Amino acid sequence: MNAKETIQAGKAILGIEFGSTRIKAVLIDQQNNPIAQGSHEWENSLIDGLWTYSVEEIWFGLQDCYADMLKDVKAQYDCTIESLAAIGISAMMHGYMAFDENDKILVPFRTWRNTNTGSAAAALSELFVYNIPLRWSISHLYQCIIEDNDHVKNIKFLTTLAGFIHWQLTGEKVLGVGDASGMLPIDPDTKNYNAMMVQKFDELIAPKGYPWKLLDILPKVLVAGENAGFLTDEGAKRLDVSGRLKGGIPLCPPEGDAGTGMVATNAVKQRTGNVSAGTSSFSMIVLEKELSKPSEMIDMVTTPDGSLVAMVHCNNCTSDINAWVKLFKEYQELLGVPVDMNEIYAKLYNNALTGDADCGGILAYNYISGEPVTGLQEGRPLIVRSANDKFNLANFIRSNLYATVAVLKLGNDILFKEEKVKVDRITGHGGLFKTKGVGQRVLAAALNSPISVMETAGEGGAWGIAILAGYVVNNKYGRNLADYLEEVVFEGNTGVEIAPDKEDVEGFNRYIETYKAGLAIEKSAVDYKR
Repeated sequence: MNAKETIQAGKAILGIEFGSTRIKAVLIDQQNNPIAQGSHEWENSLIDGLWTYSVEEIWFGLQDCYADMLKDVKAQYDCTIESLAAIGISAMMHGYMAFDENDKILVPFRTWRNTNTGSAAAALSELFVYNIPLRWSISHLYQCIIEDNDHVKNIKFLTTLAGFIHWQLTGEKVLGVGDASGMLPIDPDTKNYNAMMVQKFDELIAPKGYPWKLLDILPKVLVAGENAGFLTDEGAKRLDVSGRLKGGIPLCPPEGDAGTGMVATNAVKQRTGNVSAGTSSFSMIVLEKELSKPSEMIDMVTTPDGSLVAMVHCNNCTSDINAWVKLFKEYQELLGVPVDMNEIYAKLYNNALTGDADCGGILAYNYISGEPVTGLQEGRPLIVRSANDKFNLANFIRSNLYATVAVLKLGNDILFKEEKVKVDRITGHGGLFKTKGVGQRVLAAALNSPISVMETAGEGGAWGIAILAGYVVNNKYGRNLADYLEEVVFEGNTGVEIAPDKEDVEGFNRYIETYKAGLAIEKSAVDYKR
């Protein structure tokens, strides 16, 4: 069937992902090819010191994104959607969404970006002998308990953003194992919450006398390929306000953006990995075995089918360099020169490659928000240079490019140099890689590893969750997820690879040593309240 026939026959598959700044919908055909898309721009708000999105913003964003996708279907194929073969919902991981017995949210949604959970994360890391990051749901929950928040006793259900939307569309309180691993550690053998940690947590909070135990309030964990319920008639109306979409459509387990990034880059097999680089950045390396010891810089999560993954998550990536590029845009407009943002990025980024391999001594700290990996709860974007540094445009932009992956390098040096983790292929995706070859070359230098980029990786997590939805209904031969991706979705395509350049690697290593020493400057800037 062609695309129009696929849509009219109800055979198309829909994936929707809630990112930090954009909600994206991708419609795919039975061969996993994108055939339509829609989007909705949104932004988090800082309210009472916490980053949040309102429930009203969540629903408006979902509905507007779906409506935008319908417009694309109408424009391309002159038809509409009444049914689908499957749906998948994905969203930014972690955070805190707690609901009472009447399904009402108890406190505003607390996103992954919040860093107010230091006491809880430290206490749980010690209790579990396992690195528990600030942004994980269990950290948010325990921080509320430490602070004696009154709402905690009324919790009936605790979930993530993806789990919330899925629940409201299907009535099912479930979560994909990858997203669940950002709530509480997962036992890779059982593909479920770590039973020993659950018991320790229950014992820890027992003196509080809450009417619930941890497993009472957490979503049920599912792995990729399992049916996670069906779109209810009410859910269909919440998604499609036009009322044309019918209920009864199967949904795959809701997943986090880390898991969908792994799927979109064919990186769920052991000894593969991917780097997502956009507003935030994170690397995911699928491990062959557990690490020798916990590290504050490395989070342990899972693939959508439950394999253990070492994750280095950085709160800051491209936001600050984007701000600098907009400054050049303003200058161009001031001169009366027509503006093409793609051209500005291409010119600046490619010119950066002509600069010194160590950026001539110029340092950039891109900390728009706090950066837990380097121990900073707040951020102050900084450019640091001495009078003797080679201050020119190429070095300035190159330093800002290095800054996008500098913290990522710090975490991955532990994996590759200390833990001796082996990886056969790392694939990059996200906004950093839009300018062909540049971000790829910078990341190759930072990690001293070949980096691949696929044409399809630009479709991102919405495409990844659509593939996971298709895996539920189209996996006719019972392949495991890694083989399904390798043999069916990607058909052996591993993308275009760039190997690390020796001079770039040596230059980045000099840069990162200066960067680590200069963190004291960043800390002083944070400590200085203004």
